[in-house]
Amino acid sequence: MSALEGTARRAVVRISERDGGYDRSGARFWGSGFFIAPGWVLTCAHVVGNGGGDVLRGRSVIDVTDWRDRTTAGRVALALPSPGDLDRPPRPWPMPDLALVEVDGADDAECLWLSDRSTIVPADISLHGWSRDTGELAPRHGLGTASGGDGRDGSALLLRGEIPVAGCSGGPVVDTGRGAVIGVSKGRGKDTAGLAVPITALRRIADDRPGRDRLHAIVRAHDRHHYDRYRALGTGGSWPGLQQRLREAALRAPAGGFTPRLRTHLFARLAELTPPGTPGEVMQLVGDTKRRVIQEPYHPGVEHDPRTWREGVGLLYDLRDGAGRAREPGGGRDLELEAVLLYAARVAAAVSRRGHDRDVAHLRDLSGWLTDEAEPLSYVIREEIRQILHGGSMTPAAPRAAAPPGTVELRKPERRDVEPGPAGAATRRRGDVIVEIDPVLYGDRYPWRVKLLLEDGVVTPLHADDEGVPRALLREKLREPVAAALDQGDVGEHLAELHVVLPRELFDEPLDDWRLAPPGAAEDGFDPRTMPLGLRRVVILKDRKRRDHPATPEWKKRFKRASCGPMTAVPLRREAPELGHDGPRREGGHAAYGRLSEAPGAAVPVYCGEVARGAGATALDAALAAGHGVVIWRRCATGHTDCAEFHEQAAALVCEAGNAEGLHRRIRNLRIRCGDPEFPDPEALWARSIALLFDDPDRPPGPDTPLYAPGVRPGSAP
Repeated sequence: MSALEGTARRAVVRISERDGGYDRSGARFWGSGFFIAPGWVLTCAHVVGNGGGDVLRGRSVIDVTDWRDRTTAGRVALALPSPGDLDRPPRPWPMPDLALVEVDGADDAECLWLSDRSTIVPADISLHGWSRDTGELAPRHGLGTASGGDGRDGSALLLRGEIPVAGCSGGPVVDTGRGAVIGVSKGRGKDTAGLAVPITALRRIADDRPGRDRLHAIVRAHDRHHYDRYRALGTGGSWPGLQQRLREAALRAPAGGFTPRLRTHLFARLAELTPPGTPGEVMQLVGDTKRRVIQEPYHPGVEHDPRTWREGVGLLYDLRDGAGRAREPGGGRDLELEAVLLYAARVAAAVSRRGHDRDVAHLRDLSGWLTDEAEPLSYVIREEIRQILHGGSMTPAAPRAAAPPGTVELRKPERRDVEPGPAGAATRRRGDVIVEIDPVLYGDRYPWRVKLLLEDGVVTPLHADDEGVPRALLREKLREPVAAALDQGDVGEHLAELHVVLPRELFDEPLDDWRLAPPGAAEDGFDPRTMPLGLRRVVILKDRKRRDHPATPEWKKRFKRASCGPMTAVPLRREAPELGHDGPRREGGHAAYGRLSEAPGAAVPVYCGEVARGAGATALDAALAAGHGVVIWRRCATGHTDCAEFHEQAAALVCEAGNAEGLHRRIRNLRIRCGDPEFPDPEALWARSIALLFDDPDRPPGPDTPLYAPGVRPGSAP
């Protein structure tokens, strides 16, 4: 038995019906699982689903039996996804098909090392679990290959070679080259393939507020466990020691750089810090670090969705040769180590800016460790780390002698407060989100796409439905993709804008009233996850039709003038300010086009009614043809008699805003003031259902700008 197989086997458990742990016949045996932290077992939801609703609710205990045949009680804490009816669990269980089981009295359990990154395929793997295929319930071990993803969203890991057999579901899939769990065995796929759940699916735990805290607690316990075992056992009986030997075997030489020892130390320190609020916070720090350190050729990979600081580290090492160190071509700089330590310093600075007292001691510890480990690096990188951590206000510590190879370092790092200076500041959002909805293609179905528009202008597709959905289902179908995409763009209080590109018949859709909470969720007042989108962030409408062609000169000129200001208001329909949108003497389309074409360059058409149909639609068509990129209107067609007031107040709003950008904050403020269900501001009621077209011809990029697939960037190596 290899060291890897033996170490993995000690963490694998069998899961059974209550009082079935001692039944070696397997009559009450459900499946496998494995410890990921003291007291926590990861398995498949369909395994514990065998116990029915009471088990899934955590009311009934189950048996968890470890490698020593010790059986203890466990309770299901979470099943993903949670079925609509717990008493009738789904079969097959949809992805991600994961469950967490809290186990009593298992603080001394052996735990596997969880990968800090998305799966790198192809990868040699080993599978571990329990099975009774041979008649007796016994451990099962096999070798195979993780060959790629399965499904449109890559939510399943495709296995070749040895594939899971009955009972192995819930067991770990271990990358034998890197010594880390990359998946959870799910079962058989098509033909000779097996299916596994990527370990990154654990991120789904953080999709609600309690789950985010739970994920942080489990990751912290996992990383502290491996750090403590490494300090107690050294390289001989710990996962970092095993990983170091695997690394050296792959390189056929002693491996330096960002070693498993350094990874263990760093992860234990990052796990103590307040976790990131959004994936965008992690990805922005990763992106800034890559731009600073990693040189071409560089393969960025796909758009990632990290929920922990440790996952950011996983995107900064092992980038080129699959197992070894990334060095500057023709030079001696260790780019991996530079990137990881710079990233960790940026994390410390970001956490420090939050000002939580609970982080102070842990930040001092991390600061001292980083300063110490950065000593072998170039002066430029050491100085940059010092400035990120201390704002240039403190001198670096004197160099210390390196510990002998293979020994455990127990030195107490120098403690310093982290006082981030400008070098560590992150004062911008990472990007914005684009939602594109196409005109009806099949019957009544609208195809849609969700993309991420990064600050460098690169557009990355994230989610799509080419078949589309009826209009009534757009809000529900887009809820989760939009929420996930916004998390990719948000960084702290700097929120991504939502750019919605619509066919004109959907212009009166109340997008700013959409909520990202699932149906039936409590509307928790000012909870960012439940409040209407338009009350918290900028929601921008854009015209789908004219995005199919290069921007006209009129459009470019008018938007530039409106962006510079000062702006003035002009009626979208000439008769509306005095007679209302239902009044007589309707202006024809050609007349409206002529009048709006002659309007000043920074003029903003204003209208007191809907624009998706009728006379409002005719007038809007004329305005868009005349090049107007900024238009204000009211979505509701009936139920008001204040058309004159709307035009008067909107005209004052336009003048007060000064330029096009100035409209966003003012319209958001109006929505907040008139949206209070109990005490709406009487002076803001004129703005109920106010809508804004803000159609910048250059953002997002037009049809003549290349669109890059996920992970592909200009200049990247093929």
